[in-house]
Amino acid sequence: MNHYQDEEFVLIVDDSRTNLAILAQTLGSIGLKIRVAVDGQSALEAVECELPALILLDVEMPGINGFETCSRLKANSATQHIPIIFMTALSDTANKVKGLSLGAIDYITRPFEQEEVLARVRVHLQLHHLTKTLEEKSKVLQQQNHLLEQLTDQLEQRVEERTAALQSTQVQMVQQEKLSMLGQLVAGIAHEMNNPIACIVSNITPAKQYIADLGKIIQLYQQHYPQPALAIRQALEDLEIEFVLEDLPKLLDSMRLSSDRIKDISVSLRNFSRSDSISKVAVNLHDGLNSTLVILGHRLKANSDRPAVTIVKAYGELPQVECYPGPLNQVFMNILANAIDAIEETAPPAPQIQIQTELVENTAIIRISDNAGGIPEAVQARVFDPLFTTKPVGKGTGLGLSIARQIVQDQHGGTLRVVTEIGSGTVFEIALPTSAIFT
Repeated sequence: MNHYQDEEFVLIVDDSRTNLAILAQTLGSIGLKIRVAVDGQSALEAVECELPALILLDVEMPGINGFETCSRLKANSATQHIPIIFMTALSDTANKVKGLSLGAIDYITRPFEQEEVLARVRVHLQLHHLTKTLEEKSKVLQQQNHLLEQLTDQLEQRVEERTAALQSTQVQMVQQEKLSMLGQLVAGIAHEMNNPIACIVSNITPAKQYIADLGKIIQLYQQHYPQPALAIRQALEDLEIEFVLEDLPKLLDSMRLSSDRIKDISVSLRNFSRSDSISKVAVNLHDGLNSTLVILGHRLKANSDRPAVTIVKAYGELPQVECYPGPLNQVFMNILANAIDAIEETAPPAPQIQIQTELVENTAIIRISDNAGGIPEAVQARVFDPLFTTKPVGKGTGLGLSIARQIVQDQHGGTLRVVTEIGSGTVFEIALPTSAIFT
């Protein structure tokens, strides 16, 4: 059974009809499609029409010889990635070295040994497939990252456009519309990311297996051909094949970690939005807090003005809480983002945000505290007022804490209060009453 794609073919270029027949029969025996060319010019014209998966190229040909043909193929961006195996005489060391220096990946010696030809062709087709697969997955990942950036920019732009048009008599209606839109956009981002991420993650394991298989084949070569030709020895030394075989799985492991990171972000986005809940549902509040922290992760990293912000979690034992998870996550987002803003403004030497949860007399308590400079006394009385902000024009709308209090009090029957001390920091405390808890 062969594993070659239906549209793939190998191009054999040789001015000897006998050689063409032998190679075509040998490769055809394992299910490969074959096309032939009798000189370099014909080969170049054939490649322009359709790209082969592999080229077997004779060195000595009338007109454009194999070296010139190879040089032209490698100079063309459309064909430079096609693997080329030169065909030379057994003792033709100079041509072997020259062919490899021009970009060929291997050579086959005449007279042809069927098993050697098949082994070399199989190895390089597998390497070609693996390289192509990794490149495609990398492009998909880059496209999805770009899409995420675009959608995030659109989200920020839409939020700014919406909030800029708010009037004091329309605050509540626009707040609900804003939350709904945010949930839909975030859920849409997560949905768009899900399939390509799953594809990348699922393909990393077989890619590692392919590499392991190729490593075994190379080891077999080393066992059965302990004294290979000089060109091969030189190529193996230049390539540092042992290091490559050892490092490739590590690279794939790094890709897996990055893919898992994006997958975690996707899950966090879905958990954060939860805009599909039209009635209260029982949720783990810690999941909402953790998802929000993942989304804000880029803002917690160190920058030129301050070290990284340390997150200290002091989670207690909480039962599931009956709530509207999307809006409640927005409360966490507003408070945590404000804490980061405060740290950015005051730049404490060891910036820290602490999140503490506990159950007090059947009331779920969430405290989010920072060690920034605190809220000035003149501002404290107005922090929950609609449209109030201390931020420069274009930096805020004054709706964050107003929305947060409305969600906690009006939608959940809870309380939201702030305790602040100049020079020490600020604590926001959310309390969800007994009636909002599943026992």
